[in-house]
Amino acid sequence: MTKNTIRKIAVLTSGGDAPGMNAAIRAVVRACAYYHISCVGIFRGFQGMIEGDFKELGPRDVKYIVSKGGTILKTARSEEFKTEAGRKQAYKNITEAEIDALIVIGGDGSFTGALQFSKEFSFPVIGIPGTIDNDINGTSHTIGFDTALNTIIDAVDKIRDTATSHKRLFFIEVMGRDVGHIALNAGIGAGAEEILIPEENIGLPKLLEKLKKSKLSGKSSCIVIVAEGDKTGRNVFELSEYVEENLPEYDVRVSVLGHLQRGGSPSCFDRVLASRLGVKAVESILENKSGIMIGLINDQMAETKLEKAIKGEAPIDEELIRISEILSI
Repeated sequence: MTKNTIRKIAVLTSGGDAPGMNAAIRAVVRACAYYHISCVGIFRGFQGMIEGDFKELGPRDVKYIVSKGGTILKTARSEEFKTEAGRKQAYKNITEAEIDALIVIGGDGSFTGALQFSKEFSFPVIGIPGTIDNDINGTSHTIGFDTALNTIIDAVDKIRDTATSHKRLFFIEVMGRDVGHIALNAGIGAGAEEILIPEENIGLPKLLEKLKKSKLSGKSSCIVIVAEGDKTGRNVFELSEYVEENLPEYDVRVSVLGHLQRGGSPSCFDRVLASRLGVKAVESILENKSGIMIGLINDQMAETKLEKAIKGEAPIDEELIRISEILSI
């Protein structure tokens, strides 16, 4: 497909919502308008493709959304899209709407569906990484990661006020089912005494040893950041019970931040990142590119094949682990 044949581009958000998705939608819509191309918003992700839930969007339809969390296009997980019949219906709807290319804003699961759709129907697809987990290969930052970190640090700062006032130990669980990027960065930023992540299973005895050392060093309170996928204990509550039994001098509490981390107005960094990714995605389609994700590497826009973005693992920063060990003294 050449540049001159692109007349209409569709955009959707899929998977978990992330602050900054609206900024990316806005960038796609306005970049399309700048290049005199029609833009269609698909509601509720791939499920909306199957149901034909489309709406043409112009520059004024996306005013004031750059500061809003969540996604105006809504998001959903579609089991039906995993079936051949579901994808065929989605393709029928998208071709009947005369859509020439698709931009998918989401994470690993969203890119998996987008890639399969692209291959089955030879349809141009570009991915934009939108997930607070920052677990996509081919980009240093995903949309929503920075905002989530700031939300967590704000919450931890408030919890620390209580921890120091009552000489308490707080286990604070943050998101990160498979990777510890959120926990590691937020832990360092909030000055946590310990950080537990899936990549490093330190074990309960070593955790106890570290907490005893902190107590002996003169610390009267303690913050432990725990990624939800950490395997030190079965869950954060087991960790709490274990420490209470073995370190009775600590008054132990648990705080699970949960979906608080997903919401809120996106940070300036996420707004700018989403804007850059959105514009670049549209321009990549006009350059006859497909099957790639637009990411950020060394502060420059970079292209990664969707296969690599899906199969690759965003490795944990070993330098940050080393720094956290030094700073926890």
